[in-house]
Amino acid sequence: MTTLPDLPREGLVPPRIEWPTWGLLALCYGLWLWAGFWLYPLSPWLALIVIGVTVALHSSLQHEVLHGHPTKNARLNEALVWLPIGIFYPYRSYKLTHLQHHNDERLTDPHDDPESYYIALFDWLGMPRILRAARIANNTLIGRVVIGPWFAVTGFTLAEMHRVAAGDSRTRNAWAHHLAGLVPVLAFIQFGMGIPVWLYVPVPGWIGLGLLAIRTYCEHQWAEDPNGRTIIVERSILAPLFLYNNLHFVHHKLPRVPWYRLPATCRAARGDWARLNGGYVFPSYFSILRRFAWKVKEPVPHPRWRRNRDGEGDAP
Repeated sequence: MTTLPDLPREGLVPPRIEWPTWGLLALCYGLWLWAGFWLYPLSPWLALIVIGVTVALHSSLQHEVLHGHPTKNARLNEALVWLPIGIFYPYRSYKLTHLQHHNDERLTDPHDDPESYYIALFDWLGMPRILRAARIANNTLIGRVVIGPWFAVTGFTLAEMHRVAAGDSRTRNAWAHHLAGLVPVLAFIQFGMGIPVWLYVPVPGWIGLGLLAIRTYCEHQWAEDPNGRTIIVERSILAPLFLYNNLHFVHHKLPRVPWYRLPATCRAARGDWARLNGGYVFPSYFSILRRFAWKVKEPVPHPRWRRNRDGEGDAP
């Protein structure tokens, strides 16, 4: 059983009203509207970049909401991030798969962890060479930012459609809710903001996912000790955009701590957190870029699990 650092209790309990999260929600939607209505007619490409940043921020807020913020009412929380300005991911499916991902004992498993970038060895061996080459490129940081969003969206959508075809009612319901929001959002973008949908989807949509790919690139790695599978990136100019999920190990251990308290929670026991996760710590995303911009950090096939089709090979 993991013993967490000794931390002040008042920092671990969310306040009754999480004003920073409410304020950030207002900022996110306000910036999206400002960029679409005011900035786009003046500078279309700058507006698309700003909208891409708001897409990344909105995704970070969705992550915060699915962990029970900023209120104790799950339906109200969902309503706050329901409009799919990022286009691709149904909130309810994201919530379901992400909470499954939080099972630290199965982190990185190609089948049990929906957010794992590893692939089962038997799946890897059956892939065409060109797809293997693309997967290897996707395990560099530049590759993850450039082609990673398309791998992620395609893989996620195909898996979701497979569940729908198999009769999974929760997935079907998630997509029904998503489409109910997506249709008016796309109409609003096309006819309200005057941004062609064919331009919005691949540009701000890709920018938002590309920014998030910087965070998720080496968020997890294989390690025998589950605590060693989750990273701490100590500081970054992008940290506020990620709602401080650069301190990802702290978030995994204390998922109910609101985003704006994560830095203080990490600082309160910095050495203890680093020892607990086996030193899987980087000073910044720039240090990760310098090491892994063009270099593969991890093998694509999982090194221990899912080595054989009929089991997990030599995994414990």
